[in-house]
Amino acid sequence: MIFTVNTEVCTKCGLCVAECPTGLLVFTPQGPIKGKGGCISCGHCVAICPTNALDYDKTPRINQFAIDQKQMISPEQAELFLRSRRSIRNYKDKFVPDELIIRLLNVARMAPTATNTQGISYIVIRNKEVLKKISAAVVAWMHKMAKTNAMMRLYVRGVQAEVDKGNDHILRNAPTLVVAIGDKRDRERTHDSGHFALAYAELFAPTIGLGSCWAGFFEHACIYEDDTVLELVGIPSDKMVAGAILLGYPKFRYKNVVDRDPLKVTFQD
Repeated sequence: MIFTVNTEVCTKCGLCVAECPTGLLVFTPQGPIKGKGGCISCGHCVAICPTNALDYDKTPRINQFAIDQKQMISPEQAELFLRSRRSIRNYKDKFVPDELIIRLLNVARMAPTATNTQGISYIVIRNKEVLKKISAAVVAWMHKMAKTNAMMRLYVRGVQAEVDKGNDHILRNAPTLVVAIGDKRDRERTHDSGHFALAYAELFAPTIGLGSCWAGFFEHACIYEDDTVLELVGIPSDKMVAGAILLGYPKFRYKNVVDRDPLKVTFQD
């Protein structure tokens, strides 16, 4: 690990040392130095330096760019954007190009992960025949689960009723299924990291004209390790599904912001 300080511009403000989450950096009269301890490659030290004096091979300065405060959205804009997001269940029969998906997932990879482990990768499925087979396999899995699970019996009745009408109630005829995968040795952490990443993706999607919806039934079939579903997706043996979203161009446009249940909060001062 190579940590360097440009002493000509370092003001010895100590911000990098104060912000280091693992206590790796130590302040000296000459400025910050790397001490003993671990590093989670978070980049806080490089990001917080007001004079760009620091560089670190784990988060190289050459890959960083300055934050333009003028481009930051206002609280009012952010609130309207977040409240107007909708889960999309009706999609246009329109191919989503590679460049939009790459842009979306490049934002998703910036989501927080436990101790900055990152480690989430993606499988993007756009083959219509494969998507149909996945939907059918998930329905079949639901029927198997319903034999011993009362709640699943309720779910599968509604799903099968839609299937009988010729509707895809699992993947909603979405043109794209984005599957987040990660290390199966740490299931809880991988699951959380995948969901954080896909939350970023679903929030960014409307800004590039796309809509999304969580693929809950599909994800549960993967969590229960249904062999048919996992084989169709092509999950490596050392990986697990950490989350999945449907993605595509919304067929309809929503005109109003709908309220939800009143806020419930308890303060303990």
